[in-house]
Amino acid sequence: MAPLNWGLIGGGRGSQIGPAHRLGARLDDGFRLAAGALDHRPEEGRIYGQELGIDADRAYGSWQEMLKGETKRTDPIDLVTVATPNATHFEITKAFLTAGIHVLCEKPMTMTVEQAEEIVTLSKETGKICAVNYGYSGYSLVRHMRAMVARGDLGDIRVVVAEFAHGHHADAADADNPRVRWRYDPAQIGVSAQFADCGIHALHMASFVTNQEVERLSADIASTIPSRQLEDDAMVNFRMSRGTVGRLWTSSVAIGRQHGLTLQVFGEKGGLRWAQEQPNQLHWMPLGGRAQIIERGEAGLSPEADRTTRVTIGHAEGMPLAFANIYKDLSEVIHADKDGRPIDPAANLYPRAEDGLRSMAAVYAVAESGGQNGQWVDARPPMFRKE
Repeated sequence: MAPLNWGLIGGGRGSQIGPAHRLGARLDDGFRLAAGALDHRPEEGRIYGQELGIDADRAYGSWQEMLKGETKRTDPIDLVTVATPNATHFEITKAFLTAGIHVLCEKPMTMTVEQAEEIVTLSKETGKICAVNYGYSGYSLVRHMRAMVARGDLGDIRVVVAEFAHGHHADAADADNPRVRWRYDPAQIGVSAQFADCGIHALHMASFVTNQEVERLSADIASTIPSRQLEDDAMVNFRMSRGTVGRLWTSSVAIGRQHGLTLQVFGEKGGLRWAQEQPNQLHWMPLGGRAQIIERGEAGLSPEADRTTRVTIGHAEGMPLAFANIYKDLSEVIHADKDGRPIDPAANLYPRAEDGLRSMAAVYAVAESGGQNGQWVDARPPMFRKE
């Protein structure tokens, strides 16, 4: 298949997330970087875009300029990735969907539930993809966990335990560090800090692997550094659509934890445990059996896992390759639509606008519950409560 035209907004020089997207998008030759508006400083964005190999007439100074330029072309971009500050996601995503261009948006997809519902509706009306970069769901063994749950290896799922705890914001002396301060500023981040930043990744992972949605939750949130207006630690209990009990802890003050994204799933016939810092091993304990370690790349795994592994067993695959699996999914889905053929079922797992909406509803539910001493609240988006 010929590479699709891909555009990137944000992710410029010095960006933390930009390189992962550029590596991920181009790893399997599914996309080529054809256009970009990479920096809020127009000239810097144009210069850096050309350094990355973008033609001068497609290295844009702003996303508005990029939208105007691409929609006039006979070979416009097929997909745009939005990797800009959170508060800009809704406006940019809406504009490109309306123009008929598929979108992969960094999380959070929007700043409010109402905006997220609008994006879900717009994606359906235009027939264009709005994917959300819950990139950790791209890991091969995370997809194998989902396959094991789906085929009944664990039986009915009783409990799921998710964590995303790190200690990189634990120093109170960083209160005025601009790279940290904005994350706890309601004017820039919204109603939640740590849960909206990291907790929603863990919550999405729990939903993705169990193929269940969060319906109700109770949250205990805390600002352990007094100068912070929003939480840096949260414990969330939740209940899922088929009765599974959920527990989630997220923190930015857990000194000694580096990344700290883990998922444990306990069913009536066995339990699974996976940690993002050791992504090539999945721990499996069948009821009445012996503990086993499933290795990424070994024989006999699910089609979902086989499709998303590239190097032989024993060699590490990391976060950029997990991102690459999201892009690999999107390439398959877009090509299938162009060719008028069925989508490979093992590829149809990319996180959708509905996932972004459910995450935003959970963010607001956590803020509401945390402000009411842990009262249980409905975590479903209003548009899904009618179902």
